[in-house]
Amino acid sequence: MIPQRVVLIGGTGFLGTAIANRLAEAGVSVLIPTRRRSRAGRVLLLPNVEVIEADCHDEATLSRLFADADAVVNLVGILHSRSASPYGPDFARAHVELPERIVAACKTGGVRRLIHVSALGADADGPSEYQRSKAAGELAIRAAAPEVEWTILRPSVIFGRDDSFLNLFAKLASVFPVLPLGGANARFQPVYVEDVAEVVWRCLTDTSANGQTLELAGPSVYTLRQLVEYVSALVGHPRPVIPLPEGLAMFQARLMELAPQPLMSRDNVRSMRADNVASGTPLPFGLVPTAIESVVPGWLGKATQRAMYNPLRRHARR
Repeated sequence: MIPQRVVLIGGTGFLGTAIANRLAEAGVSVLIPTRRRSRAGRVLLLPNVEVIEADCHDEATLSRLFADADAVVNLVGILHSRSASPYGPDFARAHVELPERIVAACKTGGVRRLIHVSALGADADGPSEYQRSKAAGELAIRAAAPEVEWTILRPSVIFGRDDSFLNLFAKLASVFPVLPLGGANARFQPVYVEDVAEVVWRCLTDTSANGQTLELAGPSVYTLRQLVEYVSALVGHPRPVIPLPEGLAMFQARLMELAPQPLMSRDNVRSMRADNVASGTPLPFGLVPTAIESVVPGWLGKATQRAMYNPLRRHARR
């Protein structure tokens, strides 16, 4: 069955934009609640997409939003939190309490279909608060059955044109002559954002996904060092990578935590103790995953070519 109306929670971000595009392309009516509509520029002009200001942490508000929905997709996730055991309050609010409220609102509003995007590596006994909170959120989603048919998606790190992963390394390589790197040997299996959006669409239209926890990954496994070296070379700034032992990586992350928008935290370093790699087939539904090498040069490589003309632009005062 093709849903007529879908609510995207956390739909204004990088992944949400790709999913909203995929749903709009299929003619589905999409509702995206957000705290600030002015920051939803990526999705405001999409056909069939309505963006409204709302507090998604208020259960009564969620129930009203879900009243006419056929399905709900939860994309909310954060990377940093104040620390506590087993996980900090910010992780608890975003990864555990919000899924609990979404499930309750689905039941109240009569929504029968729920897709929840978690994370590869979610584990109640994981080394990081992030991983433990993601696992607790999955428990809340599974508790929705039998009233709500759920699917949990566990993507590896997601890459794409506007990501904050590969693009971050490209920016760092353009600024620093050497890149000291914590977790340099951590293994990842990055998945393309458009592939994730396609999986979400398949889950909404294929009942075989009901009650399933599905891993999403790309075709290849890389160490973090390999990814940084690849991206820095691609943008024309090849940099030597200096692997840091965990003690120094934790010290580096502690300093970064002092920034208004930290690039790294000690909890991120702990997450990298566990490989972020799929245990089986990279994508469900027989989908073929997109390789980094086949698409990333299309935006990072072009950035290098455009940069060749910067001296001419400066000379022409443009």
